[in-house]
Amino acid sequence: MANKLTIGGVTLVGAIFALFYFFLSAPQSSGEIERFIVSQGATQAESAAAAVDQGFVRNASVFSLLLKLENISVKAGAYRIAKNMNAFAVASIITSGPYMKWVTVPEGLRKEEIANQLSTLLGWDDAKKTQFLNAYETLGGSDYREGVYFPDTYLLPKDENGTQIAQRFIQHFNEKFAPYAAEAGKQNIKWTTALKIASLIQREAAGTSDMAVISGVIWNRLLQNMKLDIDATVEYARGDKGAGYWAPLHAGDTARFDSPYNTYLYKGLPPTPIANSGLDAISAVLKPASTTCLYYLHDPSGQIHCSDTYAEHEANVQKYLK
Repeated sequence: MANKLTIGGVTLVGAIFALFYFFLSAPQSSGEIERFIVSQGATQAESAAAAVDQGFVRNASVFSLLLKLENISVKAGAYRIAKNMNAFAVASIITSGPYMKWVTVPEGLRKEEIANQLSTLLGWDDAKKTQFLNAYETLGGSDYREGVYFPDTYLLPKDENGTQIAQRFIQHFNEKFAPYAAEAGKQNIKWTTALKIASLIQREAAGTSDMAVISGVIWNRLLQNMKLDIDATVEYARGDKGAGYWAPLHAGDTARFDSPYNTYLYKGLPPTPIANSGLDAISAVLKPASTTCLYYLHDPSGQIHCSDTYAEHEANVQKYLK
């Protein structure tokens, strides 16, 4: 019988097993728990490559094969792993799911909508949700009731309470808003006023291209002591009646909801922002379009049309909305 193939006195099969054992062993001796981050949308192969890049496993191909054999799906988020763990231990931790999850909060949501989203993605109970909604009472008072929960993508711990998560949002808002707050101060605009107007722009605009025009109209109305007559403020006052927080108004709604947020009934800005705005809307407050318009509407394609007089506005309604 022919001799088995050997390399330096070691059988080829033995060498292969030794190599696999090496690739599956712990990459380092450090036992400190660290954070392994898996990006949103990462494939299994990309997740394995990230584990190598971050120093948690030795070889991406071998680790991918292990995950496939164990039928383990790597979910986006963050995991607590030590670099003295072997690949089997790392795979076991991944099986239990991430302790931090990615959460993307879109622009224009009110705080209750964000709380609902967090409850679903982080597995909150009612107590944590209530903590998030009421966190402003201890984290900044009434100025932080709405509008400071910055829309962005966050990596959030599942084990933190609602107040702690709200604090993360507010801290991120403070960082992002700082240069705009400084510019608002130069223009003698209170930062709370800027946020209120930004929230109106965010809810009213069909896109970033018409934000400056809407800002110009709002400023014109405020300076002329006119009521703002903005539908989104009535929607905020109404809340969710079963069709969503921002469901279109019905006939008579502008008079039905007697609230300081209803800008059809009361002059000036609402008591707080009505939504959480992105930087484009905030920038538009400070850089409004130079316009004499006092009215605007969007046609079915989303194109904005503004007018100087109510008669012109009525003509636009007949032209574009009838």
